[in-house]
Amino acid sequence: MILRQSYVDKIMSYVNTPFVKILSGVRRCGKSTILKMVEDKLRERGIKDEQILVYQLDSMKYDDIKNASLFYNDVRNRLANDRKTYLFFDEIQEVEEWEKAVNSLMTDFDVDIYVTGSNSRMLSSEISTYLTGRYISFRIFPLSFSEYLMFRETRTSLGETRQEFARYLRYGGFPAIHLQDYSADEVYTIVKDIYNSTIFTDIVKRNQIRKVDQFERIVRFVFDNIGRTFSASAIAKYLKSEHRTIDNETVMGYLAKLESAFIIHRCFRYDLQGKEILKTQEKFYVCDPAIKYGVLGYRPDSVAAMLENVVYLELLRRGYDVNVGLFADGEIDFVASKQENKLYIQIAQLIQDVRTKSREYGRFSMIKDNYPKYVLRTDEFAGGNQDGIITMHVADFLLSNEY
Repeated sequence: MILRQSYVDKIMSYVNTPFVKILSGVRRCGKSTILKMVEDKLRERGIKDEQILVYQLDSMKYDDIKNASLFYNDVRNRLANDRKTYLFFDEIQEVEEWEKAVNSLMTDFDVDIYVTGSNSRMLSSEISTYLTGRYISFRIFPLSFSEYLMFRETRTSLGETRQEFARYLRYGGFPAIHLQDYSADEVYTIVKDIYNSTIFTDIVKRNQIRKVDQFERIVRFVFDNIGRTFSASAIAKYLKSEHRTIDNETVMGYLAKLESAFIIHRCFRYDLQGKEILKTQEKFYVCDPAIKYGVLGYRPDSVAAMLENVVYLELLRRGYDVNVGLFADGEIDFVASKQENKLYIQIAQLIQDVRTKSREYGRFSMIKDNYPKYVLRTDEFAGGNQDGIITMHVADFLLSNEY
């Protein structure tokens, strides 16, 4: 088991605080394993086994306690006597009205609670209603490039960094596919299963979507347009061209459901001159490159969009708020902000001529502040800064501790 240190450190800083610790993220991204790592850390601190209760709620073992009252009573009867009990609830959304049960446990007993979940129930209004001010959320992502390298080094064999980056860009970061050297077909079989279980269990079944084919066509449209701006009306027009009628509200509802299941992430545009977030023509990024390739197949011409995608996800992992920077006559790929820090990032797969170089670097000329500006690329280039702009290989940026 490879320690995912950054997540464990963040969670452990809230041990014995009066907050429910909620780990959310797409299916199979490693939430359950991180929960186990937190358990192990507690034992290292001297917490006894009888003080730790673990419920893996997607198991049939717990089918008879899947409502709030039954669940509450089962947990209550197993609490440690005269000592704090540490409660670990894996896939808590399987319990109906789980928020009520968790809130009551927090109120009635000396407990410290950690939960995981994989779908929209983890972002629902019920959490705010019943746990207002009493929970801390931790968004868990598939493996970062750095974590991927640790997995490869321990589980299989590690190649040269650029070679491994190309592999990561194609196969993504779901931990299960890096436990051994799977073929491309085997990788995408595993990932397609993750996709299907999320789409059909967490979204279609839970939301009672009747027009499944229509919904899947919207998913494929989004995946095929990763890194491009589009609107709900653009999707509606696309479906109309295929003789399928849908209104904008329904499209927006479907996109929201995909976000709630952590399949896609919405990236708003930010007007760099007007200093405001624009709520139209957003970009979307997928939770992991392998999800897109598992559904649409791998195409070399999609690499540029996937470069944006992995950088976007890395910025989210590090706690940045990320937007597309908008000028009157152009865009900066990303404006990333975290407290007093800000980064401007432009991503280019390769820069073949002076005109392209001028365009990619020149986009920063309208920005007058002194925050770091990066051009990230994957071709050969002379290192160093140009007019204060830092040039890096995308892989080096992902592994850097300088931002």
